Amino acid sequence: MPLRFALTRGSGVTFDVSSLPPDLENTVSTTDDANVTWLTQEAFDRLSRELDDLIVNRRVIAKEINDRREEGDLRENGGYQAAREEQGKQEGRILQLQALLRSAKVGEVPASDGVAGPGMVVEVRFDGDEDVETFLIGSREEAETAGVEVYSAASPLGRALTGAREGDTVEYDTPTGKTLKVTLVSARPFTG
Repeated sequence: MPLRFALTRGSGVTFDVSSLPPDLENTVSTTDDANVTWLTQEAFDRLSRELDDLIVNRRVIAKEINDRREEGDLRENGGYQAAREEQGKQEGRILQLQALLRSAKVGEVPASDGVAGPGMVVEVRFDGDEDVETFLIGSREEAETAGVEVYSAASPLGRALTGAREGDTVEYDTPTGKTLKVTLVSARPFTG
C-alpha cells in the first residue's frame, strides 16, 4: 500500500512514496539538528510578534478583498488583484514563520567552544587571503539583531564549517561552481 503525505491548508498536494527503492522502503526519518534553527530569545520574541500581527491582520486583508470585490468586474479591478497578492504574501510569511518558530532552539548557547556550528561566531581565513572574516552561523532571521554578519548553516559555507574545529581547513563549492578553501581560526558561542 502506498504511503501518502498531504500538505495542510487545502493545498491539494500529495506525495506518493510507493516507488521508493527497496533499500529505502522501511527507512524512518527523524528530525536532527540540521533542521533546527538557533535563535536568541530577542529574535524569537520579535518573530513571534510579527507572526501574531500577521495573523491579526488576516481580517483586515479579507475585508479589503471583499470591499474591492464589490467594486465590479474582478478581471479589471487592480485594487482587488493587489489585495489578493498582498494576502498571498502574508499567508506565505505566516507559514514561513510558523515553520521557523516550530523548529527553533531558543537561547541555548552551543556547548562547545572551538567547534563551528549553528549559534557559533566564527573567524575564518580564506585560502590566499590574510584577512580574517567574522560571522555568526545561524538563521538569516537573526541578522537584524545579531550585530554581526550572519551566514545560514544551510549555506555551502555554513555546511562546510559545521563540525570543523579550530585550525581545520575545509572546502566548499560556491553557487557558481568554484571550489574555495577556508580555515577556521576560532569558534565561540554567540552571546547576543
